[in-house]
Amino acid sequence: MKYYSNEIVFRGHPDKVCDQISDALLDECLKQDKNSRCGIETVGGKGKIFITGEITTKAVINIEKTVKRVLKSIGYSTNYEIINNIGLQSPDIALGTNDKIGGAGDNGMMFGYACRDTKQYLPTAMVILQELSKQYDKLRKKDKRFLPDGKAQITGIYNENKLIRIKTFTICYQNTEQERNITDQIIKDMCISICSKYNIEIEEFLINPTGKFLIGGFDGDAGLTGRKIVVDSYQSFANVGGGAFSGKDPTKVDRSGAYKAREIAKEILKKNKKYNWCQVQLSYAIGKEQPLAIYIETDRENIDVPMSLYQECTPKNIIKDLNLKNICYEDKAKFGHFTK
Repeated sequence: MKYYSNEIVFRGHPDKVCDQISDALLDECLKQDKNSRCGIETVGGKGKIFITGEITTKAVINIEKTVKRVLKSIGYSTNYEIINNIGLQSPDIALGTNDKIGGAGDNGMMFGYACRDTKQYLPTAMVILQELSKQYDKLRKKDKRFLPDGKAQITGIYNENKLIRIKTFTICYQNTEQERNITDQIIKDMCISICSKYNIEIEEFLINPTGKFLIGGFDGDAGLTGRKIVVDSYQSFANVGGGAFSGKDPTKVDRSGAYKAREIAKEILKKNKKYNWCQVQLSYAIGKEQPLAIYIETDRENIDVPMSLYQECTPKNIIKDLNLKNICYEDKAKFGHFTK
């Protein structure tokens, strides 16, 4: 028996706000120009939102309008000075990532993971926190006592890597501090209801352990795109390659390679019932099409990789197979990139 913890942040957390802004701008580019190349970074804090990075696109986008739409959808004021510092993609990078060459947009390694704990092929505690984050977002839209910022953490009790009980459920949620006894109980009831679906009991709650959470968002802390890569991936249940997802078009293998590795891991579990979990590593060199290496491990054995998988995992093929020029990346930035 062991204790193990995992964490999520809500949509209104400053870092998550920046992720959603970066991906919303990416979506606007891809809607108008499917071949847009984007590496968009957002920094927010104390009345200012700074948009930087690189874009090469035929699209004409209104950065200020998009930023304010995202802020409003999350539940924040739009009264921010928005600073546009976007530049063009480096021509040196474009030499290896243009449509003719089709090489990877960066060096690096990416991980994908799947397990049998839930129908989503994700760890139970991870699914619980994702569901809480989604339900909290709905709650704050209809009950003004709940404000957008927040995070939650599960410290679980595990037996043979299976969650059997939650030792401590920690929730920090921004609120108006009105009727705290009532709003705290609403949060507890929400967590209990979600956990009951998985027959998981909660031993104790920690709700806003400092005692107060009134100031949140960019007024409480600075935010930065890509600072929640563990939350975005598998909440510490699997390895993380180190590259952020948000703001990057799918030629950037930080994003597309991680999405593909996840799909490979799921397919292996679907085809072979003897494995309880699978982790896939892909690695790339900038400007080169095929991965440098593909490594697949399970709870029983390492799996030999067919050479055909190397061709399947070129950026061009990943983008085509997963339809990555036609999805909403802003939605993926809200609650975690792997939810199903």
